[in-house]
Amino acid sequence: MPDLTEERLASEQLVDGVLLEVYRDEVRLPDGQQSAREWIDHPGASAIVPILPDGRTVLIRQFRYPPRQTFLEVPAGKLDRPDEDPADVAARELQEETGWRAERFEHVSSMCPCIGYSSEVIHIFLAFDLQPGPQQLADGEFVEVVEMDFEAAVERAEQGALKDMKTATALLQAAAYLRDRPAEP
Repeated sequence: MPDLTEERLASEQLVDGVLLEVYRDEVRLPDGQQSAREWIDHPGASAIVPILPDGRTVLIRQFRYPPRQTFLEVPAGKLDRPDEDPADVAARELQEETGWRAERFEHVSSMCPCIGYSSEVIHIFLAFDLQPGPQQLADGEFVEVVEMDFEAAVERAEQGALKDMKTATALLQAAAYLRDRPAEP
């Protein structure tokens, strides 16, 4: 199997933002040629698929500025520190965005949503044994909580009706995880 690794020769930071850092790197390609790579350094995130006792899930509706649209999404949020535990982020973001607190989280998967230009890794969790509480939205954060049948949400993902990739992937992977895991005693 050939080595396809690209070696970084130089790096220039183009943007030092609140959420993201943007770089342009000069790299040596596997054939010895040189090229440029522009990429975003992202701290990572956790996405949560909450499962209510009655089989519904909890999603949020939120306007997203870059595509200038409102999306139906799973609750999610970024890691504030590189060493932050993704399960702790899942618990925090679920409560902040929806008001729901979960007693139990199960890690479903970790995925790289934008491999062509970002270092972001999203950790997907299922959340169980939920208790209601107040939302704790940050200043400038506006979301609507939407409770819907879990299977209906998965069907929307399967049909391509959910345009947010993390949400579609999280729902599909959560459904497969629930289908394939051993029954609880």
